[in-house]
Amino acid sequence: MTAFAPDSLVLNRKLPLWYQVSQSLRASILGRTPDASLRLPTEEQLAGHYGVSVLTMRQALKELEGEGLISRHRRRGTFIEPGARRGAPVRLLGSVDAIVAQQSGDRTTVLGHGRTAVSGELLAHFPDTPEVVTFRRLRHDRESGEPTNWAENAVLPRFAASVEAADLERWPMTKVLRDVAGVRISRITDTVEARLADPETAELLQVPLLSPILHYTGVTYDEDGRVVDVARIRYRGDRFSFTVTVDAH
Repeated sequence: MTAFAPDSLVLNRKLPLWYQVSQSLRASILGRTPDASLRLPTEEQLAGHYGVSVLTMRQALKELEGEGLISRHRRRGTFIEPGARRGAPVRLLGSVDAIVAQQSGDRTTVLGHGRTAVSGELLAHFPDTPEVVTFRRLRHDRESGEPTNWAENAVLPRFAASVEAADLERWPMTKVLRDVAGVRISRITDTVEARLADPETAELLQVPLLSPILHYTGVTYDEDGRVVDVARIRYRGDRFSFTVTVDAH
């Protein structure tokens, strides 16, 4: 059994540190390999890994414990709950690591990929690019095997060359682009709307034709303000809700 190793994190000083750490660790837990240890490093080791205080790390772990992802035992340590499941709500959050955390945890099957002519709604995002590479993925709940959502990512060809199917089966596209393809992501713009299931969506998600679905569009920009990825994800309407939290301070 391999040791559990959390992913790295670039801290954003405009957001609460404990929140960023909890979301990064959440993504690592949900995206861990099947043979990884369920035992987490100590609070001190995790604090050193993320570059935060032990008090901040303790608050982050308390958040994950409240979600049921981990359990903490005095003198024994902190452990990942083997039966822990990702929470259903899709949330609008304030960092790339938080977005990665929300997209992690399901079992992912890559349906295929290939070059696609830029047309329709993609023209607004890729006006000077004749073709993009489209990756299609279907996600299932790890416990029940039930399909939860399916996604299409339209990626600039220069970055798509670094994207491997094995990476997409383990991680969300956002993480692959940032950590594998080396994209310096500056922001992601999210749009969520209610739609009706078309024939393809109804078949993939095993829902009735024209039943309600949640349609998410995420546009990822690099530090030069260029669109590098347009994600279109269809969520089963009976499995997800969309929550926005606005901090008044």
